[in-house]
Amino acid sequence: MAAMEIEEENPVKNISKKISCRNQQIKTLVSLIGQREQVAPPTLFLYGHTGTGKSLVINSLLQTRELPHVMVNCVECYNQRFMYEKILNKLQGLRSYMNDPDSYLKCDNMNDFIRMFRQVCEDRGLTKQTVYIVLDKAECLRDKEINILPAFLRLQELTHQNVCVVLMTEIVWEKFRTGTGYCEPYILNFPDYTKDEVLTILTEDRPEGCEADFYSMYLNLLLSVFHMVCRDLREIRYLASLNYDQYCQPIKTGDVLASDTRKLWKNIEPHLKKALQTVYLREVSSSQWEKAQQETEIGETPSLQGLSSRNHVELPYYSKYLLIAAYLASYNPAKTDRRFFARNSGKVDRRAKLIKKHERTSNHMLGPKQFPIDRLMAIFFSIVEGKVSPTANIFVQISSLVSLNMLGQVAGDDQIDTPKYKCLVSLEFIKSVSRTVGFDVLRYLYDFV
Repeated sequence: MAAMEIEEENPVKNISKKISCRNQQIKTLVSLIGQREQVAPPTLFLYGHTGTGKSLVINSLLQTRELPHVMVNCVECYNQRFMYEKILNKLQGLRSYMNDPDSYLKCDNMNDFIRMFRQVCEDRGLTKQTVYIVLDKAECLRDKEINILPAFLRLQELTHQNVCVVLMTEIVWEKFRTGTGYCEPYILNFPDYTKDEVLTILTEDRPEGCEADFYSMYLNLLLSVFHMVCRDLREIRYLASLNYDQYCQPIKTGDVLASDTRKLWKNIEPHLKKALQTVYLREVSSSQWEKAQQETEIGETPSLQGLSSRNHVELPYYSKYLLIAAYLASYNPAKTDRRFFARNSGKVDRRAKLIKKHERTSNHMLGPKQFPIDRLMAIFFSIVEGKVSPTANIFVQISSLVSLNMLGQVAGDDQIDTPKYKCLVSLEFIKSVSRTVGFDVLRYLYDFV
């Protein structure tokens, strides 16, 4: 009995040396997982905010004990078929189809997955060992077929194998229930790090040659500014590394002694307060943002190019062209389409120029106008690069733009065959999107020609 207790304590101590402030979670998982031949719970549900150590703890535990496991990110597997195939092929040691096309397993549904999972376990000699399937970003399973999540929760029962499915997510278990009949998992919470725990973890990043008390004082000053607005460990670690040189600058120049904490605080305080505006702003660093702020104060144009990328969101390639086409259809008169998009439209006659000259109000002042989907697709095929087939994927992307409130559907329910839309984004937004695909949208706008 004493030997078993010592054996259980060693993994906890070894992993706790690598991972700080997660002793309770490590101890619980070690007691649940056990040895290779021991039967683990059918499902483990690990939840907590990003940067709380879920992936780090479970990966370290499985690798330290050399347990057979598969790690899958559900965001990458946007189709259930890819998820099944990724689990099966990783379990048999095959990373991709290109490595060994003949041995690559293909699976289309849950019934085939269960059958093939048993076969792979028999071929690998894992029938008497517990296999762990770790599904990160497990909240994505709710958007897939309705039978996937219940089947994974009962995978040990369905396969008659020692298999444990580990679900890792940032949301609570109650958000996963959509009906009855769900097998309840063992739930383990990874709470946010407290201020003292964050200080303990950041102390491990102390630069070489830096005294522990000096670096601890710097971290206390940093957390006094950022801890109330940011609890993400990775973000605070980034800020600590970024501002440390600025904190040490007066000491390097000989203006301040390392023991004069008050003067060091007065020097770093304005920099830290300005850095508050760059929390989670990954395009620029705090020093770049501060430089741009100084240029703005003296009346110069900020030389910071990364900030403009906040004016647009990441969209698929064809969605960007669809959005541009929708904007052109909303703000260009329909009679000008032949002039802008027909190849042999010819020159603009003198009469058209006089008509535009005497127009009192621009189309942008009047707001977006509705347009039929036929006109949208005609403009899209005229401006997009290369040949594009009118597949269902294109029309699905239109629906996605509507769900993102970039397009608005204005047709009534009785006009099913000819739905109408209007573009809801601003000119600055569409200019930013156009720059990402190298398209000069102003050349095709009636108000700017």
